[in-house]
Amino acid sequence: MVDWCRVVHLCPFKYKKSFFGRLKSITLLFIPCLLFAQIDIRIENSNFTISDDSTLYNYNRLRLRNDYNKDNFFATFIGDGVNYYGKKYINSTTFSYLKEQKSDTPFATQTGFKNYEDGIAYAKLYRFYGGWEDDNNRIVLGLQNISMGVGRIWTPTNIFNPKNSYALEPDETFGVMALSYTRHINDTSHITVVTSQKEDDSFKSALQYKTFLDIVDVAIDIISSDNTQMIGYEIEGNLADTGVELRSEGAYIKYDSEEFTQFIVGADYGFKNGITVVGETLYNSKIFSYTELIENQSSDISSNMLNSNLYVALGLSKSFNIFLDGSLSYIGSLDDRSSSFISSTLSYTLNDYNSFSLGALIYRGNGFKDIGNSYYFRYGLSF
Repeated sequence: MVDWCRVVHLCPFKYKKSFFGRLKSITLLFIPCLLFAQIDIRIENSNFTISDDSTLYNYNRLRLRNDYNKDNFFATFIGDGVNYYGKKYINSTTFSYLKEQKSDTPFATQTGFKNYEDGIAYAKLYRFYGGWEDDNNRIVLGLQNISMGVGRIWTPTNIFNPKNSYALEPDETFGVMALSYTRHINDTSHITVVTSQKEDDSFKSALQYKTFLDIVDVAIDIISSDNTQMIGYEIEGNLADTGVELRSEGAYIKYDSEEFTQFIVGADYGFKNGITVVGETLYNSKIFSYTELIENQSSDISSNMLNSNLYVALGLSKSFNIFLDGSLSYIGSLDDRSSSFISSTLSYTLNDYNSFSLGALIYRGNGFKDIGNSYYFRYGLSF
């Protein structure tokens, strides 16, 4: 276990003065409201013991979540204390790459890294936003998640918070500093407008119109920034009364001088015995080299830059009982049959506060250079 008393001396967040001033003013305005609001506080700790091809190490994330609600106003704060323990791992090339990952925001969302004996720790601002909503309108300002796309594995239209399906925690994404507004036109359609500020103080904006047409949900997405333009679509619906859910999503993307298209087609089906099957195929019109992927890690479209034209993904999950769940997923390139990714997880929920998981991440082929296989045990505690 990690001795947190040794690692509490973390560097302060580095905010730009103008942003900090605005944040301070907003905070002072909200303080009187807190006295009469409903506040929900949750704490979650995720502890992973991980073995990869070369070392054994521990990764721990302590998460504090605070949700505020009063009348039509709401706010959410999520902060993390993160620790890695294992001398060989924190000196590895893999961890050096991880340390370079950061949010594309006008202020730093994490502290500096604090070294202690055989470990490293830091604190991270994961989400921090507030807003107002009624039956027809919703406005949100702050460090938030902008959700776009219907894909389970890939989401070509989401260049705000794309998830990484090959990662240990695919849904853990950096937030964006954004102002978003949603207007419900009627019971079946709405329009959303988003503008976010990036690290270089430039802006990225989006417009989405989503509606229900007889049997399917349809959306049109437009995103624009200084060097990126995208127009895309989303379609999702059920196949008559079969229980099969179909979806498709696609995007035309222009980035500097590069132009390409991506789209996915997928389906889900849940059986009565607790088994759910997921399938998805991705087509990508342009192949990017390994060097291009490395050089464009911080670009808007880094998650869209792939080194194959065609991918397929299959997922299988099973709920054995109220305590035990299992899942298995496969992602493979049809251009390079030697490249594939397999993820498997077996989870046991003891009660509302304690859960345990065993998992494996298996990487094969040229598509995953310098990435080793990982096997892990996770203990989750929440209250």
